Amino acid sequence: MARPTTVHVCSQCGHSSARWHGRCPGCEAWNTLVEERAPSAAGGGQGRARGGAGAAVPAGKPIRLADVSTERVPRMLTGIGELDRVLGGGLVPGSLVLLGGSPGIGKSTLTNMALGNLAAAGRRTLYVSGEESAAQIRLRAERLIAATAGALDVPVLAETDLDTILATLRAERPEVVVVDSVQTLHAADLTGAPGSVGQVREVAGRIMQVAKSDAIAVLLVGHVTKEGALAGPRVLEHLVDCVLQFEGERERTYRTLRALKNRFGSTNEAGVFEMRSAGLVEVLDASARFVAEATGKPGSVVLAAMEGSRPLLVEVQALVSPSELVPPRRVVTGLDRNRLALVLAVLGRHAGIGAGNADVFVNVVGGVRVDEPGADLAVALAVASAVRGVPLLAGGTTAPVACFGELGLTGELRAVGHADRRLAEAAKFGLRDVICPERALTLRQALGAALPARAPQAA
Repeated sequence: MARPTTVHVCSQCGHSSARWHGRCPGCEAWNTLVEERAPSAAGGGQGRARGGAGAAVPAGKPIRLADVSTERVPRMLTGIGELDRVLGGGLVPGSLVLLGGSPGIGKSTLTNMALGNLAAAGRRTLYVSGEESAAQIRLRAERLIAATAGALDVPVLAETDLDTILATLRAERPEVVVVDSVQTLHAADLTGAPGSVGQVREVAGRIMQVAKSDAIAVLLVGHVTKEGALAGPRVLEHLVDCVLQFEGERERTYRTLRALKNRFGSTNEAGVFEMRSAGLVEVLDASARFVAEATGKPGSVVLAAMEGSRPLLVEVQALVSPSELVPPRRVVTGLDRNRLALVLAVLGRHAGIGAGNADVFVNVVGGVRVDEPGADLAVALAVASAVRGVPLLAGGTTAPVACFGELGLTGELRAVGHADRRLAEAAKFGLRDVICPERALTLRQALGAALPARAPQAA
């Protein structure tokens, strides 16, 4: 029987199948199998036979970890403090960093600024663009020159052919390379359009070989799907050393950079930027801006959240309005919608504050997204204040109320991490009467402290 010349590969998980399926057998995603040319079998049978004999392949010699010698590799600072902190202290020579984000979020701006700073510091850099021409890149560099001294000193290669790019890397031997984007490159010896599973896997694999052998730090810019996940096969995320996610809304000025994977540092770091006409600007004290804008009106509360390893004060607002719809609407911006449903259920069951027949809108002001259970108490207090129509009180004053804590299904408050840092950040801005699990054991007690005039009766 003749060997099939094509296979069907899933664009989500990389699962291959001899025939097409409407639903991928590996990840169960629909309509993700793409037909590609089958890999060559040359040398495969011989290798299996040699391995089966047991004599042709020498056995490896394990080494105790205590006997393994390690050396500290100096990192290359990009000149952008927030980016260096998320990377774990800068770029590591020979590493692959995958940067993903929505179109227009600022990925190219961030990489251009990083390369400009590195070029100004005397590093050999190269910008490979498969989406823009050299003239378009220069126009952006001219816009960034006010904030980046070496923006116009970066060599540019506008090319999509993988072989040409690899030959240029070997000839120029740069220290840092940006590839924008990995989905636009094309390997001539493979079938399929640029961005397909086979192409992305081959492109990333061959770039990794050159990067590791020549100690080149490579930043791969990647596309994202409409759900916000990195496009391409999952094997791409496993292949690289670091995965960075650039988040934010194009209509908002604030951007957040998070590390989803980092072999050379912590994944608990996050950087905050503000998009301006001259490029991205580091936001070193975002809490000051958000606290200054806090209204202190009914439905408003300040959340002491954590962005990685540093505290961040943000305003959470809630609006509760009578609804004519069945079921009523639950609209959330910047928080998990499922957590809102949990908070509303706990409020109704254990605090006597129901919003079952009303529309509930909850928003984190400033376009910031908070993904931690410590925001539960802030949502509960904001909704309770909106339902009662009275502002929250801190120690009997009209100052904005700060809080944090996780809600249990039985109405208790549960502790969250880095409570001391959250309290210190709130105290820095004069918010000393913070409602938290260390000062209130239950949701009823928290509501009694924040709404003393109309607190629910104790059970």
